[in-house]
Amino acid sequence: TATPEYYVMRTELSILERIAPDIAQRAGQGAIVIEPGSGSSVKISTLLRALDRPKAYIGSDISKDHLISACRDLAAGHPGLFVGAVCADFTVPLDLSELDIPDGRRLVFFPGSTIGNFEPDQAVQVLKNIRSWLRPGDALLLGADRIKEPAILKAAYDDAEGVTAAFNLNLLKRIARELDSDVDPADFRHRAIWNDNKARIEMHLEAKRDLAFTVSGERFEMREG
Repeated sequence: TATPEYYVMRTELSILERIAPDIAQRAGQGAIVIEPGSGSSVKISTLLRALDRPKAYIGSDISKDHLISACRDLAAGHPGLFVGAVCADFTVPLDLSELDIPDGRRLVFFPGSTIGNFEPDQAVQVLKNIRSWLRPGDALLLGADRIKEPAILKAAYDDAEGVTAAFNLNLLKRIARELDSDVDPADFRHRAIWNDNKARIEMHLEAKRDLAFTVSGERFEMREG
């Protein structure tokens, strides 16, 4: 997210810094902030600093190590704030009623463009899950990217330094390591494609040549391209 072409992080942070006072006014004093898929500590810290004496922060993520590390850092940077961690997949229903969450108005913070990573029906389900955490008077602060020139989007997800390509190609390394596969990442290239019909950017791993490889004992064949 730090590549020059990836505008999402810095643009959203700039917007958040600008409108934080308005968010704080609407959230009121003693808000309970809930963040599914705990992400950038910079963004959540910006929000927490703007709020009027928030009571608690509840972070949720499927990666336990990432979640604990993020919550520890947040607790260290915000003394006196109740910080809770829920290791769970927010794409499936999650019951927060069993958690010892302080009373107060809840503000679900879902920044970035994560909601755009889902198919429409999946996105609806995620929002339904989030809705189940809210009560009358609570709020959702949702981030989403807008449609813009395809060249800008392609560059953001296929940067000149190859950072995004390396990140996605690393998936093949994990498959080889964890699923007993002979797939070779060198046989693939990263591609970012603008799908105009669905108004979305897509990332693909494309075979450079005709291939055959095994994964967990199953054989797969792919044609070039």
